[in-house]
Amino acid sequence: MKPQIAIVKCPDYNPELVQVKVKQALDSLGGMANFIRPESRVLVKPNLLMAKEPEAAVTTHPEVLRAVIKLLKTLNCRIFVGDGPSVWGKQIENVDEVYARTGIKQVCLEEQVELVKFDKRRWRGKFPLTTWLDSCDYFINLPKFKTHEFTTLTAAIKNLFGLVSGTYKTELHKKFFSPQSFSEILVDIYEEAKPALTVVDAIDVMEGDGPGTAGKPRHCGLLLAGVDCLAIDSVLAKIMGLEPMDILTNKIAAQRKLGASDIREIEILGENLSGLNIQPFVLPATSIRSKVPQPIINFAKKFIRYLPKAYQENCIRCGACIKACPQKIINLKKGMIVIRYQGCISCFCCQEVCPQSAIKVKKSLFAKLIGL
Repeated sequence: MKPQIAIVKCPDYNPELVQVKVKQALDSLGGMANFIRPESRVLVKPNLLMAKEPEAAVTTHPEVLRAVIKLLKTLNCRIFVGDGPSVWGKQIENVDEVYARTGIKQVCLEEQVELVKFDKRRWRGKFPLTTWLDSCDYFINLPKFKTHEFTTLTAAIKNLFGLVSGTYKTELHKKFFSPQSFSEILVDIYEEAKPALTVVDAIDVMEGDGPGTAGKPRHCGLLLAGVDCLAIDSVLAKIMGLEPMDILTNKIAAQRKLGASDIREIEILGENLSGLNIQPFVLPATSIRSKVPQPIINFAKKFIRYLPKAYQENCIRCGACIKACPQKIINLKKGMIVIRYQGCISCFCCQEVCPQSAIKVKKSLFAKLIGL
């Protein structure tokens, strides 16, 4: 049986409209009760990368969360909302600000649901995941549709990285720092913690050097829903103007037979994919490296490099990049951010957490000469 993915148009974040459209998407799939048992405990995980307002298109919009909460309430579920934001270092001290500025805290207060922190973990193979997965009967995934410097696309599968508890995200970046190995870890997490349902916020999205402030918001006007995260990300790749196998997490998940990646094998409900007429996304500056054959990369990797570069005029000296760097090669000297490139693994964690778009991509001279 083909996996079903619902696509509905939703032009803005008007609360009543989002509620209608989320319900429309889920009704086409059989309704919320088709995925969640009444009176169960449900963990809902949005994408809360950093403490930025919803208008920045960095995080899942709170009205999409509200719509899902309201539908769960019709089943008398006990609802818990949480995420492990990408705020390395003193993480627990920063989560409150993330919840407040993203608008998630206000929605949880208004809807009287419990907002939780992923401060306790249980080891599951190579990584520790939040124990809230153990405490709840179901898990609902609410990603934001964005480009990503390291994985090209962040949506259904990539959003699961936030289930990793505490500062261990930094350790995973250190151990699995190539796009291939990091994408394999993301798929490992998906195998370990498959959501009962995924609803994608694709109304205002991000292109360019996402997923943080270096990316550029753009309007897409869509909501997507389904169970098969690989199928969802494959559909989103097509919307971006890419092929599903251009995304490493899709390629790896397809190789492991974790879902459908061939659009012909996915039943799309609602909007016709070919009729959306969405212009191809501007891709991250580093996206070309995922398309270069590995033997060429192995031969030329000393010469083809993408590195983070600090733009001092944008920098507010907040220290987020220093805390985020898994290699500890970023320092503040004489009031300026200094990156020691010897030891840099090009994970772009610094760019991901920068609140001011002060970290850009620097290409090596050889990469520029050959047009990468």
